[in-house]
Amino acid sequence: MYLSAQGEIDNQPTIFLRNEITGGIFLSTDGFGFGYREGKRVDYFNKRLLEIDLLTVKHPKEVKLTNPYYQTPGSFVFGKKNFVAILRGGYGHQKEIFEKADLGGVAVRYFYTGGAAVAFYKPIYYKMLKFVGPYEAEIIEEKFDIKKHDPTMIYSKSSFFKGLNEARLLPGLYGKAGFNFEYSRQDKVIHAIEIGAQINMFPKALPIMDTARNKAIFFSLFASYRFGLIIDPLNPESNKLSNIFRRNL
Repeated sequence: MYLSAQGEIDNQPTIFLRNEITGGIFLSTDGFGFGYREGKRVDYFNKRLLEIDLLTVKHPKEVKLTNPYYQTPGSFVFGKKNFVAILRGGYGHQKEIFEKADLGGVAVRYFYTGGAAVAFYKPIYYKMLKFVGPYEAEIIEEKFDIKKHDPTMIYSKSSFFKGLNEARLLPGLYGKAGFNFEYSRQDKVIHAIEIGAQINMFPKALPIMDTARNKAIFFSLFASYRFGLIIDPLNPESNKLSNIFRRNL
C-alpha cells in the first residue's frame, strides 16, 4: 500500500546557514526602480539586510499630452521641470513568520530597512516651436517656463542627456517596510514577491513640476519581484553556478 503526503517531497540538500543575495525590480505609486540586497542569517528565523536601490520619482500631477494643433513626434508631460532619480542604501532586518512546508509552499517574512538617500535631478529640455513668419517656424531647445510656454508651443522632448551638466544632488533619508513571499521550488534559488510601503525624505522640495506644488516627503506603496541565490558560507563549492541549479534526483 502506498501513502501520499501533501506537497512534493524535497530531496534537495538543505542549506541551514542561508545567507542570500537577490536583485529586484519594483513598481511603486510614484515610479519604478531596481535593487540589490544581501541577507545574512542571524539565527533560524532572522536575517540582517544590506540593500542598494535606484528608483525614479514622478509627481502625482504628471499628465502626458500631445500638441493639440500640430502633428508632433511622441508625447510630453506639460510643466515638468526636472527628471528625478533616487539612489539609496540602507540596513535592515527580516524575520520569517511562516516557513515553507514543502516545495509547493510559500515562506512568509516581514522586513524593514532604512538609511541614506541621494536625489539626483536634472532639468528637462523641450523642443519648442518658434514662429518666425505666418507659416514658418523653427525649433529651439529650452527649459520649461510656465510664464511663457503652453502646450501649443511644444514640439517634443529633447534628448535625455541634454542638461546633464546642470544636474544637482540633494541628500536625504528613506525607510521601507513590507512582507516577503518566497515561493521558489529549488532550495538554492530565490523567487519572491514583496509588497509594502516606503518613504523618501529630503530637507527641501524636489523641483519636479513648474505647474504644481512640489514636496520634500514622498510616501508610496510598492510591489516587487525578487530573484536571487542562497549562499552557503560553510560550503563555497556549492555556491558555484554549475551546482546551484542542479537538483538531486
